[in-house]
Amino acid sequence: MIAVFRKELADHLASKRFLILFALVLLAALFAVYVATQTIRGAVDANTEFVFLKIFTTSGQGLPSFLFFISLFIPIISISLGFDAINSERTSGNLSRLLSQPIYRDSVINGKFLAGSAVLAIIIVSVIAIIAGLGLRIVGVPPDSGEIARLIVFALISLVYGAFWMALAILFSILFKSTTTSMLASLGLWIFFFFFMSMIAGAIANAWLPIDQNSSSAVVASHYEISGAISRISPCTLYGEATTALLTPELGSLNPAIVILSTIAGRMLTPLPFNQSLLLVWPQVVSIIALAIICFAISYIRFMREEVRSV
Repeated sequence: MIAVFRKELADHLASKRFLILFALVLLAALFAVYVATQTIRGAVDANTEFVFLKIFTTSGQGLPSFLFFISLFIPIISISLGFDAINSERTSGNLSRLLSQPIYRDSVINGKFLAGSAVLAIIIVSVIAIIAGLGLRIVGVPPDSGEIARLIVFALISLVYGAFWMALAILFSILFKSTTTSMLASLGLWIFFFFFMSMIAGAIANAWLPIDQNSSSAVVASHYEISGAISRISPCTLYGEATTALLTPELGSLNPAIVILSTIAGRMLTPLPFNQSLLLVWPQVVSIIALAIICFAISYIRFMREEVRSV
């Protein structure tokens, strides 16, 4: 497995695909952080808390925050690392020649998955470190231990989230013989979850419990609870809730009704300490871990039972 891991890792790091993806993520992150720092410098006063974390969550001038960009690019990077992991080897005939060597079959899929995860970790940690360094230099407010701990957990959650999409892409690369088909299936599922799931959840909530300007607070709360529960079917929603609550301590609840009503009232909830924020997002994190394990387990079983013929 170590030999497969080192070979796949070297191929990923030397490929133009890796350089292009890393450059795109870094460029988008730099623009987002520049806008965030300019906004923060004009709004920060002596009583402002968690200034360093606001570098990652603040948006402005029509440009989304760094958190939005990282949630957008992680699935794309993960899918690009896994959509041709197996079927390209099978089509070229390298898979049958590889398995004819004294290499266990599970070492192949494990090595490919670990190599992709290592590349994803390199990208995530590098981008977060670069952005944190630039933000620290521009804003001039150093982070405390709690903010550093939140960034570390944020990087770990992002890695698990990316591992889920990579495991899903590897599964499609096993199920489909064509690399184009596996890529389109992976991207199509991501587009559905990222762009359309919230619309579907809102439509179902409107059909189930419609609201208007005359609706009571209880009806509005029930409406958003239904919409939020349906939206959590999407791993994108789970990741968004976990990272937003982790990097925004003032968000003391993930209940959509409480968040909406607090926003309408014009006040935020009491900031949570790090351990309380971690308990708040723990259900979302466990769900993402479970989804990643399930996808990789199905890929593993399918690959182990697959017949590999020489070309």
